[in-house]
Amino acid sequence: IANRGSVKPSGNFNSSADAEVLHKAMKGLGTDEDAILQLLTARSNVQRQEIKAAYKTLFGKDLVDNLKSELGGKFETLIVGLMTPPIMYDAKSLHDAIKGAGTDEKVLVEILASRTPEVVNAIKAAYKKEYDHDLEEDVSGDTSGHFKRLLVILLQVLFKAGEEKFGTDEQTFVTILGNRSAEHLRKVFDVYMKMAGYEMEESIKRETSGSLEDLLLAVVKCARSVPAYFAETLYYAMKGAGTDDNTLIRVMVSRSEVDMLDIRAAFRRLFSCSLHSMIKGDTGGDYRKALLLLCGGDDA
Repeated sequence: IANRGSVKPSGNFNSSADAEVLHKAMKGLGTDEDAILQLLTARSNVQRQEIKAAYKTLFGKDLVDNLKSELGGKFETLIVGLMTPPIMYDAKSLHDAIKGAGTDEKVLVEILASRTPEVVNAIKAAYKKEYDHDLEEDVSGDTSGHFKRLLVILLQVLFKAGEEKFGTDEQTFVTILGNRSAEHLRKVFDVYMKMAGYEMEESIKRETSGSLEDLLLAVVKCARSVPAYFAETLYYAMKGAGTDDNTLIRVMVSRSEVDMLDIRAAFRRLFSCSLHSMIKGDTGGDYRKALLLLCGGDDA
């Protein structure tokens, strides 16, 4: 598939030269944050891993540990996110969401509703390797009811379509939406619309609530358009008082090499401003600079 990301691999890439630049930016008194963010947002994740290896070879130190000791706050979280391989980043996000006090259900919903089946399988393997735990078991142990059932179905990456019997009970939604093929789901939504006379989303809002409603809606939205789902996620992370920085960071990092260009286009279409302008108005400092570079451009 074409890379619709805003971050592309750097053309004349030299991992040792980059490692030197980063080392210099952190050496002595003070840190040159600008040098760090300009460099890392202009490299692909694969290249960042090569820089990490070169850094270890040249200076005998772990680049991520050094970055953590020099940086702080949201900017540090963002940079460390950029330094993490994508599958590991998802596995860690899920682990943190489950392991904290209370479960951050929003993270479970966002990742499990939006990732492709191949990615979900890779996340499960990485999770097992890193934490020596079964992701499905951890999710099951931390959630309940129909919400848990659908999360587990999404984790099992089932491709077979269930029997399409249309009821409006939660059980039916869970069965229908647990099928991972977006194409199949879009057909189901069309049939549902013809039969019920209103969109699947309306029905979900009427019949369900809480985390189950959030998950069902996320699955439907992702089946219709993943970029539109993320445009909406970003918008609501920044809208109103306060910013949900964890969501903002997670989406900007994880979609920067996947579909950020499409997310920006969807954002512009859905809301009366560009993603760039909203990030600019909602954040500050090096954190803002780095986020704007990941956004890549202003669709004013």
